[in-house]
Amino acid sequence: MPSPSSSRPVGRHDRETFFDRFEALTFDDVVIVPGYSEVLPDSVDTAAVFARDINLAVPLVSAAMDKVTEAPMAVAMAREGGIGVIHRNLSIEDQAAEVQKVKRSQSGMITDPVTLTPTATLHEAEALMNRFKFSGVPITDHDGRLVGILTNRDIRFCRGSDLDRPVADFMTSERLITAAVGTTLEDARATLQKYRIEKLPLVDDQGFLRGLITVKDILKRQEFPNGTRDSRGRLACAAAVGVGPDVEDRAEALAAMGVDAFVIDTAHGHSAGVIKTIERLHAGWPSVAIVAGNVVTEEGVEALVAAGADA
Repeated sequence: MPSPSSSRPVGRHDRETFFDRFEALTFDDVVIVPGYSEVLPDSVDTAAVFARDINLAVPLVSAAMDKVTEAPMAVAMAREGGIGVIHRNLSIEDQAAEVQKVKRSQSGMITDPVTLTPTATLHEAEALMNRFKFSGVPITDHDGRLVGILTNRDIRFCRGSDLDRPVADFMTSERLITAAVGTTLEDARATLQKYRIEKLPLVDDQGFLRGLITVKDILKRQEFPNGTRDSRGRLACAAAVGVGPDVEDRAEALAAMGVDAFVIDTAHGHSAGVIKTIERLHAGWPSVAIVAGNVVTEEGVEALVAAGADA
């Protein structure tokens, strides 16, 4: 039972004694005085490592908060040389879909292009193109051979009554312009310019679709030369996970969409739950970088690194 002295109200004198023990400063109290320098602005290197082999041109990361980072913010961050962390206040399927939007927003070469079959309806094609902000989609048979391509130009004057018709009625299937697997971006640019087209399918000797290069992707690489990209030329993206029972299911869905890093999002990182989660993620998905926290002590950092965290 507390003593009378320990339960008494805190008086003004006590507050003044507590807060007057230390000097506190705000931003308005501090002025940084410029000094002599021989460094020019264009010689400054702001590059930093986010985790493992994820290199940033600018050391900026957008927070895993539901009012801050979903696909649009993650795309913007990666294009400018930073990285975004998709928040986890979403269902597993919705969070994975946000990662997929980032990964499909910009590529050097799309190695797993979204396709439709000739029997798919125009309504399905428009829904797919609207979802991923595509201007066209390759059409393949059930074996994966390229049989046509459907672009906005093919359906520009379609009516509502056409939505239930198959895309085979609208796609371009004759004199398709394609390139061989291994075509460089420079060669692709020349082909796209020569034939005034926006999408260049890459096919092998048997006609199977193996990739896709688009005008948009080439232009975006020129517009954002410092973008943060993965090994396949796609924009890099991280996603938050917790320490709950769904962590494996969430991690599996995120990894399937190509997420570059798991960020274990907790207030106190130096805990048994976080350490165990790091070990589970490291064992299950060794190719995905792990960022964990928050920690404020040397012992906390060492514990997370020992468990398998990269940052």
